[in-house]
Amino acid sequence: MTARSDRRPRDPAGRRLAIVEAAGRVIARRGLGGLTHRRVAAEADVPVGSTTYYFSDLDALREAALAHAATASADLLEQWRRDLDKDPDLAATLARLTAVYLADPDRHRTLNELYMAATHRPELQRLARLWPDGLLALLEPRIGRRAATAVTVFFDGATLHALVTGAPMSTDELADAIARLVADGPQ
Repeated sequence: MTARSDRRPRDPAGRRLAIVEAAGRVIARRGLGGLTHRRVAAEADVPVGSTTYYFSDLDALREAALAHAATASADLLEQWRRDLDKDPDLAATLARLTAVYLADPDRHRTLNELYMAATHRPELQRLARLWPDGLLALLEPRIGRRAATAVTVFFDGATLHALVTGAPMSTDELADAIARLVADGPQ
């Protein structure tokens, strides 16, 4: 008879991803300055040695967490594309999608940390631009460059509003604002 083990099966890629996702949650709750190997290990439910094994310094862990958050958010735009292709009411569809997006404050807190860090660290600017550039590329063929830019900037403002007030705009408020921004049509 063998002794029962509570050890997890070896899954280096899965463990690394769990650490990266945990780092994103720590950043969302405590900011970039609050990121430590110990906090990430506790959040990921792994030994501290695991975090330092995969990420020898905090800069590498921080950048991996920010990159993961940025690419996951940009990947969400593909779902938005499918939804917009199915529904001709662009303002209502965008408002619904935006409301769902804003309902996850950890996601946009982490991305806001990325945006602020990119103002001081040019190497992060490419990551920080994934979402706004992707949203602009998604909207421009549908509503024109000027309106797409206005909606993208509005989206950033709505995100900051939700972060600061703790109260995202309602779907109706979002739909009304987006409809006004796209009223001029393609340009």
